Amino acid sequence: MDKYNLNSSYRAVVIGGSAGSFQGIVKILAQLPKSFPLPIILCLHRLKHVRNGFVEALSVKSVVQVVEPNDKEQIKKGSVYLAPSNYHMSIELGNHFSMSTEEMINNSRPAIDITLGSAAYVYRDKLIGILLSGANRDGGLGMKYIKDKGGLTIVQEPTECMIDTMPKAALALTKVDYTMKIEEIVEFIKELDKHYK
Repeated sequence: MDKYNLNSSYRAVVIGGSAGSFQGIVKILAQLPKSFPLPIILCLHRLKHVRNGFVEALSVKSVVQVVEPNDKEQIKKGSVYLAPSNYHMSIELGNHFSMSTEEMINNSRPAIDITLGSAAYVYRDKLIGILLSGANRDGGLGMKYIKDKGGLTIVQEPTECMIDTMPKAALALTKVDYTMKIEEIVEFIKELDKHYK
């Protein structure tokens, strides 16, 4: 019945993306079920000096309000969180965020590897990781950590990506569970939602 072999024990969805990922994120958020039960944690490369406009641009299309969390903020079900500009965003034991201004990783802050890797440590096999279009290898290691901890991994189909470096980095580092186009990711999330009804 269930081609994805899903269950209702997942605790979070974490999504990473860079160049070329914005339209994909918008499509996913625009078709998100209103009562989607899991937090969605977004780590997207963004210009560090441009703090305004990004959240608003996503919120216009999103069914659920998109927020930039504060340091130590608790992670709640049914919310969409976006890593703030120029901060690394980690998930900590106790189910809250931690922000830092440590050195850039892969020329990026926020670094997708940090967000995905810390989420993998906290949620283990209860995490779904999704990696979209991007121009560097950030996120590849994070997806490997998720897979190694028993989480479910999805990368955007490289041929659909504006820039395929990021998903190809993940595919080179680990055996990803699914390679999907954006519309297939949307359908996957809708299917996941049904398991919580």
